Amino acid sequence: MPEVSDHTGELDGLPVFWRSADPPSGAADGAVALYLHGVPTNSDDWLPFLARGGGLAPDLPGFGRSGKPGSLRYTIDEYDSFIERFLELAGVAQVNLVMHDWGGVGLAFAQRVPERVGRIVLINAVPFVPGYRWHRTARIWRTPLLGELSMGATSRGLVRLLSRESNATPGPMPEPWLDSVLDHFDQGTQRAILRLYRSSPPQVLEAAGTRLGTLTGPAMVVWGMQDPYLPARFGRAYAQALRGAELVELPDAGHWPWLDRGDVIDIVLGFLEGSRA
Repeated sequence: MPEVSDHTGELDGLPVFWRSADPPSGAADGAVALYLHGVPTNSDDWLPFLARGGGLAPDLPGFGRSGKPGSLRYTIDEYDSFIERFLELAGVAQVNLVMHDWGGVGLAFAQRVPERVGRIVLINAVPFVPGYRWHRTARIWRTPLLGELSMGATSRGLVRLLSRESNATPGPMPEPWLDSVLDHFDQGTQRAILRLYRSSPPQVLEAAGTRLGTLTGPAMVVWGMQDPYLPARFGRAYAQALRGAELVELPDAGHWPWLDRGDVIDIVLGFLEGSRA
């Protein structure tokens, strides 16, 4: 199994943290798997994927161990730019994108420079397609003052309670997941979340996906159908927008489907290795 290493660097004077692991021998094509996490997590999400299939997984700005400056707006466009500059820092030209939740910002990068992207995997990603309306928690975050109050009230007990709806497995999210989130849920991350959601009304999300049909590489959409935030119809909409991408619907999985079903890791890595069409 590949050995996962931690790295730190600097972009525009700000710290960047990422993890990497060499792909196993015999991996298909020369592209490097780039794993992009969502809210409110970090590259910890991808450790089991890296440990088996190799690749890169950064903590996006505002999250985990990377910089969280107040000077950033934390918009889709800013994350698109970060991905390009991060790949320059890491010395990587060609990537296969694996994106979860807000990691879908990688689609902005893919649409802008499609020649740098091979395979695409979307896992319960924020919809860059028409018709989405933000879920209850996101509406709170998008509301001035109410969002700040909700962030200030965050505690382990509250996160455990609210996270009960996130997975299909009975109970709240696993304790290691809670540790990973709460260890890094400082004011910088709270600010990043509020700005990201407030900069992204439904029309902005839809506009961010207007060129999805121009992406011609192999694509897969994996969707936990018990996701309380992102209904299953948006997985289908993504598959259609990506020119008939392979759609894997999981009726017994939630928003982080690999935590409910370990075989999701096999499904994703099999696709990246080319053993699935």
